[in-house]
Amino acid sequence: MFMFDHKKIISSAVVASVILLGTACNASNDSDKNVTKAKVQEKVVAPVATTSGEQAIDGGAVYNVVDGMYTSYAVNTQEKKDFRYGRTPSKTEEVAWDVDVMPDGTGLPEGEGSVEDGDALYEEQCAMCHGDFGSGGKGSRSTYPTLSGGDIATLTSQRVGGNTDGPKRVIGSYWPQASTLFWYVKTGMPFPHPKSLSNNETYALVAYLLSINEITIEDEEMDDEYVLNREKFLKIKMPNRDGFIPNIDGPEGPTNVKKFLNDSNNYGNGTRCMKDCLDKEPNVVKIQHEIHTYEPAPSIARDLPLDTGEIKKEHPGLKTYEASCSVCHATDAMGAPDVGNKKAWSDKLTKGLDKVYANGIVGINAMPPKGGAADLSDEQFKAAVDYMIENSK
Repeated sequence: MFMFDHKKIISSAVVASVILLGTACNASNDSDKNVTKAKVQEKVVAPVATTSGEQAIDGGAVYNVVDGMYTSYAVNTQEKKDFRYGRTPSKTEEVAWDVDVMPDGTGLPEGEGSVEDGDALYEEQCAMCHGDFGSGGKGSRSTYPTLSGGDIATLTSQRVGGNTDGPKRVIGSYWPQASTLFWYVKTGMPFPHPKSLSNNETYALVAYLLSINEITIEDEEMDDEYVLNREKFLKIKMPNRDGFIPNIDGPEGPTNVKKFLNDSNNYGNGTRCMKDCLDKEPNVVKIQHEIHTYEPAPSIARDLPLDTGEIKKEHPGLKTYEASCSVCHATDAMGAPDVGNKKAWSDKLTKGLDKVYANGIVGINAMPPKGGAADLSDEQFKAAVDYMIENSK
């Protein structure tokens, strides 16, 4: 009895299993028909960067933009139609900003001026910083450039073998175009009130500067009576006009630059190299003639006061200094002792503080009384002096 019942149970289980398996298979087939299979993720292949055949300005390759990518960099291909800030300049504003003077005469105004008049202007407006005859500033004004005193032959001079004279890069020896001189004098000089010269004054001053650089115009020397005008200016040929390579003038300028820089023989050892370029130990050249005229002298002393975190009260002379004194005393460019220059102020104080006050109040040398701020009281002026001294210790 037990065996019979057991066989019936086993048989029923087998039949049930077959039915379940068949149902599952049918359900699976129906599912395949009605449910979309999961997509297989495709591998994204980066666009292949191809060269356009064009050279960059440095001689390197220019690549094509492929699928919005320039090599490995994304490119914004959206068109920019307008701007959110600013406005279109007026014609008057465009004229005011368009002041450059080009070698072909574009932007060069009409006018005239003599070397003699330029000499007088130079003495009045320029000599205080650039020295007599453009020989360069002296002492505290030595940062101002020398304007004359060399010729084109000095450009090959090198400070080697004990030779202390380097290239003389002045107007007459280095500048390739005279238009740069006119443009700069007209728009940037004299310091600190640029654009104050008329066209005639600019022509006169430029004539003087060219004269002291021994520039000739059509083989004619520029003596005191020489009058420079627009017509004569356009005939100027500067000695170093062909001294720069590659030639960047004219429409072929960019092409010349690309061709020059693409040839590594012009600036290297004949091969392009970005890694492991040296085949032997480099020849280290040591400094043989050191410069010891730094002011202040280099030091490794760590003697600055500790920052205690305390908020200092504003010095009573600060605002007066900023409004009336900083133009000349913020740097040593004007020949005045600059704030922070310990030595310069120590030298002034050897005469005593009262003498420093008195000299400033009544004026001394090129400094007008109270630095030109006549509306200041004596006490306000002294407070400004105290501020400069206390910040120069």
